[in-house]
Amino acid sequence: MVFNRLCAPDSKLGCLEWRNTVAIPGMPSHVDHDQLLRTMDALIERSDRVEAGVSRLLRPLLDQQLSVVFYDLTTVRIHGECEVANDLRAFGMNKETGGIARQFVLGVVQSAEGLPRMHTVHAGNVSETKTLQSMLEQVLKRFSVQRVIVVADRGLLSLSNLDTFRTLAETTKRQLQFILAVPARRYAELGGSLETLSFKEGIAEAQFADHRLVVAHDPTRAAEQSAKRRARIMELERFGLQLATKLDAQDEGLSDAGRRATDRGAYSRFQRAVSDAALTRFIKADLHAELFSFAIDEAAIQEAERYDGKLVLLTNVADFTAKQILERYKSLADIERGFRVLKSDLEIAPVHHRLPERIRAHALICFFALTMHRVMRMRLQAAGQTISPCKALQALRLIQNHKVSIGDQAYAGISKTTPQLLSLFDALGVPHPPKSAL
Repeated sequence: MVFNRLCAPDSKLGCLEWRNTVAIPGMPSHVDHDQLLRTMDALIERSDRVEAGVSRLLRPLLDQQLSVVFYDLTTVRIHGECEVANDLRAFGMNKETGGIARQFVLGVVQSAEGLPRMHTVHAGNVSETKTLQSMLEQVLKRFSVQRVIVVADRGLLSLSNLDTFRTLAETTKRQLQFILAVPARRYAELGGSLETLSFKEGIAEAQFADHRLVVAHDPTRAAEQSAKRRARIMELERFGLQLATKLDAQDEGLSDAGRRATDRGAYSRFQRAVSDAALTRFIKADLHAELFSFAIDEAAIQEAERYDGKLVLLTNVADFTAKQILERYKSLADIERGFRVLKSDLEIAPVHHRLPERIRAHALICFFALTMHRVMRMRLQAAGQTISPCKALQALRLIQNHKVSIGDQAYAGISKTTPQLLSLFDALGVPHPPKSAL
């Protein structure tokens, strides 16, 4: 199932069809759908031992100190209507669609080298901030390290999480540190710390709540963000004026044929458009006014523009420079690339299982496939290959095992290989296929 997810992702029934087209050493001659489901049940019962074994195999590829780990979460769409005990399927804000969807939440812990180390599965409506403590406890339990620096994105910063780091450090006698991004909506809570900064090469530092604030500023991006916001606001302003003009013309008896417009209907249409554009901070429609009206909050726009182009990181790491802190955080983007691999190349969603343990098993299988994908990427890059793991697998599909019968004679052999294909075997550290006897 892991190889199927890596090579040609499909449903469990599709996996059985795929299995008939490939040669897998040690695989029984007959496998049915029920056996795959039983295997998933057995896998999740032994998940701790299996994951520990995979970690041992990856250990030579990793920094033995494991001083920096990256953590992020994504949402995975899931089908099914009936309710079950301890259901992981819950309605929450989906990161792909931006709307409400039934889903579960997948967290991934990744090393500084870009290799997945462990994963967590949560209900689809879990608050991101509440997942951090359980993740840290699992990391400390599984890996015997004295210092862990957690790098995480916006949405995981809360005062309770900062207390979690302090409490776990005291109880486990480990050195726990963090580099957390501050959500833009909370910049104003920093007490004016961003107002007096002097930027050198786009980076500045400040102090907040006994922690370091590392702030990066990109003037070009700031100008783009401001211009884009004002363009959206102008577009909505024109829409609002069109609604108001139509209402005024209707009052003067100059309305077009069709359904009569109302001030309440205009308010509903306008408010929905503003909400969809996420601009309710800047455009205010008056719900209680007798006639449809709205206002642009220029002060709020200018306040937002003060923070455009800025990235604010909160950290308690003292021995990294501000530039190193920023570089570590930017490396977090590699987890996002891993999520894209999960959702595109490995097709983790949509999920059709309903039992919590089957959902966890499905996530574990996809996680192992992602781990293999990343090991392939690491080996290809180390060998100077510019091809991606997906393209490499596609190219290697050209190698096939043929069986031919001519009269009473039967022949079997591997299709011809090219030097380019053999170089991929060398890069991946896999033995060359046997030469064809055909």
